[in-house]
Formats: sequence, C-alpha cells, structure tokens
Amino acid sequence: MIQGGKVVRGPVAIASGGGGQETPEGTFRVYLKDKDHKSNEFMMPNGQPAPMPDSVFWGPGGIAFHSGDPNKASAGCVHLSPADAAAWFASLQMGDEVQVHGNGTPGTTTTPPR
Repeated sequence: MIQGGKVVRGPVAIASGGGGQETPEGTFRVYLKDKDHKSNEFMMPNGQPAPMPDSVFWGPGGIAFHSGDPNKASAGCVHLSPADAAAWFASLQMGDEVQVHGNGTPGTTTTPPR
C-alpha cells in the first residue's frame, strides 16, 4: 500500500488469470467491496459457491483482488495471500483508482495500488 507517497506494504506475491482467462490490464476504479463474497461462477467440489474473501471489485465481469492462492492462476481475478487481501480490502475505497499492468504468472510480485 502507498501512504503519504511511500510504499508501506509491498511488493506482494500475486497470481493473475491465464489460459484464456487473462486478467484485464489498464486503469480501473473500485466499484464494489464484499468482505465475504461467494462466486456465482465457480463452485467447490462439494457444489457450494467458491469463497472469495476480501473481494475488491474493479474490472469488467466481476474481476477483483481477493484472497486466494498466489501460486495458482485465477480465472481473471488477482489472487493475494489472506493477509495481503485483508490489507488491500481495508485500504482501497469505493472509487479508488487501480492500475493493472503486466499479467503476473503465479508467484509474481506486485506493488499494491495507491
């Protein structure tokens, strides 16, 4: 995270989308936050909606930063560790600008948004 023009948390490990489900790149704005979001698109093996804790939505079609395995590619979202996802959820506010560039392969590091 950047506070007062200084990076106070980051870079952090991430995984973005791949295999035809790449994470969109560009400049976006946060339009929704959901602490306990459940996916309407992906199900767990038991048939329940997949959890997406600490979701911060910014991209078209429900693309978000959220807690997930930073060593496993997503279906377009950006996976963050639970601690990093919680920090970004607390820091990012509705309407904040996020910039997404250079899709990360699993284990990539990135500097958090401002």
